Amino acid sequence: MTGTPATAWLLRAVAPLGGERADLLLAGGRIVETGPPGTLSATDTGARVLDADGLYALPGFVDLHTHLREPGREDAETVESGTRAAALGGYTTVFAMANTNPVADTAGVVEQVWRLGRDAGHCDVRPVGAVTEGLAGRKLAELGAMASSAAAVRVFSDDGHCVSDPLLMRRALEYVKAFDGVIAQHAEEPRLTEGAQMNEGACSARLGMAGWPAVAEEAVIARDALLAGHVGSRLHICHVSTAGSVELIRWAKSKGWRVTAEVTPHHLLLTDELAATYDPVYKVNPPLRTAEDVAALRAGLADGTIDAVATDHAPHAPQDKDTEWSAARPGMLGLQTALSIVIDAMVATGLLDWAGVVDRMALAPARIGGLPDVPVDARSSMDVGAAATLTLVDPEARWVVDPSGFASRSRNSPYRGMTMPGQVRATFLAGRPTVLDGKVV
Repeated sequence: MTGTPATAWLLRAVAPLGGERADLLLAGGRIVETGPPGTLSATDTGARVLDADGLYALPGFVDLHTHLREPGREDAETVESGTRAAALGGYTTVFAMANTNPVADTAGVVEQVWRLGRDAGHCDVRPVGAVTEGLAGRKLAELGAMASSAAAVRVFSDDGHCVSDPLLMRRALEYVKAFDGVIAQHAEEPRLTEGAQMNEGACSARLGMAGWPAVAEEAVIARDALLAGHVGSRLHICHVSTAGSVELIRWAKSKGWRVTAEVTPHHLLLTDELAATYDPVYKVNPPLRTAEDVAALRAGLADGTIDAVATDHAPHAPQDKDTEWSAARPGMLGLQTALSIVIDAMVATGLLDWAGVVDRMALAPARIGGLPDVPVDARSSMDVGAAATLTLVDPEARWVVDPSGFASRSRNSPYRGMTMPGQVRATFLAGRPTVLDGKVV
């Protein structure tokens, strides 16, 4: 495993959760002592001191939806490059989606991805197993074998493809119930999106592009929520993008069904009007929606209807993205800009406080993904004995997005040239720094 060897660290005058400043002593992978600024000594423990005055300490972020592209498309991303980007974005765990080549539909492939993440050492990599063989939607993959493998898979998804067969979806939900797994559905009725290029609405009509109707997403969510309620199993909805989807998820939760959902940073900020530029950097699946949808997604994230922010980090090589709109692959980079967008869309608008950010970006995704020892709330994540898996954020920083400086091998960020609020200055994984002073160590 690469990175700085484990040692004790004293974080001087940091602000846990953006509250009162304190000293935090990290040792043995845990927070072992806290005290007012200047009261803890580094001498007795031999701890290295990090001046964290002006920084907020938050638990490390967890991304339920990352495309690391390895094996198969190492020209776009590798586990090494993708996890470097994750660490720089404040992430300490990422769930790596299954649409690799070969597909992560066997114990062998998920163990390969898991070991690549362990060897890179920048963050924990949790492979997501495919629901169906080859993502083809015809036969269940080896769900049990992946769950019992060294990778201990608990999240399964055909992301990029919908499990559109209701009988197959029911069987998948029934199968994972035995080990408290979760099916993460890419909600898209394929017959309703054939040839679709962007959100169906006034903008698509004006531009003459084939529209992608909101009902294509909403119909699958309604069906699968009913199936999850019937089976009593866990369903997670990937990249929710419409106001109608928010209402359906709210309804499903009111029934007591085990349904959770995520929203991407780009769906919290960008709208379908950007398609008028014909720049394929704005092409994504599901597509950017209307301003009304953006407002509903923000409200749903604020009130807890949507549980988590997930990046859907989707790197693409230039030949797949820098082309005409219709031929371009959908997807955007997200790991190094996610926090800033959440600050802009949710914190600066008063919709979430910092404890809310911690819940949506760290605690809730950790629970959904089945991670061990998840703190009960944001406050307890900073208690003595809690894991020293932390992100230190400068909330006052302002920075201009320049994808050429990103850790990712790809450059398809829709935020190029935008000034962003807030920046990660350090990341600790079980007490070991993976990022210091904004640089991977």
